[in-house]
Amino acid sequence: MRRRDISSDVSRLRLHHRLNQAIDALPEPPATPTVVVDVDAFDSNADDLTRRAGGTPIRVASKSLRVPALITRALSQPGFAGVLSYSLREALWLHEQNVCDDILMGYPSVDRAALRTFVANQDAARAITLMVDDVAHLDLVDDARDGASTEVRIAIDIDAGFRLGRSHVGPKRSPLYDVAQVLALAQEIISRPGFELVGVMTYEGQIAGVPDDVPGERARSLVVRRMKSASIHQLGQRRIEIAEALRDMVELKFWNAGGTGSIGSSAADPEVTEVSAGSGLLGPHLFDNYSGFAPLPAAFFGLRVARRPAPEAVTVAGGGLIASGAPGLDRSPLPWSPPGLHLTGLEGAGEVQTPLVGPAASSLRIGDLVWFRHAKSGEVAEHTNAIHLLAGAAVVETVSTYRGKGNAW
Repeated sequence: MRRRDISSDVSRLRLHHRLNQAIDALPEPPATPTVVVDVDAFDSNADDLTRRAGGTPIRVASKSLRVPALITRALSQPGFAGVLSYSLREALWLHEQNVCDDILMGYPSVDRAALRTFVANQDAARAITLMVDDVAHLDLVDDARDGASTEVRIAIDIDAGFRLGRSHVGPKRSPLYDVAQVLALAQEIISRPGFELVGVMTYEGQIAGVPDDVPGERARSLVVRRMKSASIHQLGQRRIEIAEALRDMVELKFWNAGGTGSIGSSAADPEVTEVSAGSGLLGPHLFDNYSGFAPLPAAFFGLRVARRPAPEAVTVAGGGLIASGAPGLDRSPLPWSPPGLHLTGLEGAGEVQTPLVGPAASSLRIGDLVWFRHAKSGEVAEHTNAIHLLAGAAVVETVSTYRGKGNAW
């Protein structure tokens, strides 16, 4: 075994003891999945994100947390300002709860009821910026007004994908790529009563969300790194062209870009005034294989051993917390602590039960906790009402998730 593997195993064994000790000390055994966030690792990750941003403000991506107390904790860190929201109902609730008064929608909203609530609330309209990439999004806002004269803040989402010939690499988000397309929508926003164009977003998912240092995939990783480098250069040129054209029409208040995986390159672009991040605070396992950074694992969920079908096999209750995205093993939860356990190829992670095999199984008893890491950040909060905040070896606070607050967005 390599030295770094031994060191990792020792660390994960210590984590197993620390997590179990903290949960055992609670007055009542919590329901499973038992979700724990190590706030020391969370704060360390926040410091690292701030360092990588190099002075550019970081907007907290709420989708990657979904826990009001953790959003507030992130906003209290130096270098963090504002929230990037994924749902208009969520944004309205965060404003109502005084979590934040600077909320940027990361996606267009087509929720007619939420839009009616939004345009009827002057305070909310001053705090929340809607995202659009089509005239139809403006039409939906106007349809919701019902006579209200609310001034609505608008940002334009511009496709930040990489183009090589006819090939497009990146998220299928905005239809706006060429300067002329962006200017046409900008002119429509400016000319319509009741709208103010305040910002732009260019989310480079092909840089931020693709691992580029995957063990056993040296050749592919090299290709990904080269693609990222070319994409950064191409996007930088496009940002300059779009920014210069927009300056003749409007004075933007912000230019948002980036994600956890691209904060450094995004913040280095002189046109970018703010970056967004959330996953890097919790360090889910999809972010284990990046060449430029390594967030500390800060979020874990525990499941209890319910069966021992063989000497080196255990079955835990539940476990099918599969991450969104293209189906694959990388979207499955990762057995983490104790080390020496892995999913089976036949059953994987099941909704009701999950078999685990490996040498560590022989030391586990029925009722023991096995700790996993989710593939994505934030999604695990949809499966629990409460998250336990760990500092050192003790749970210092138990806080509610969005679900625990009675919200489902």
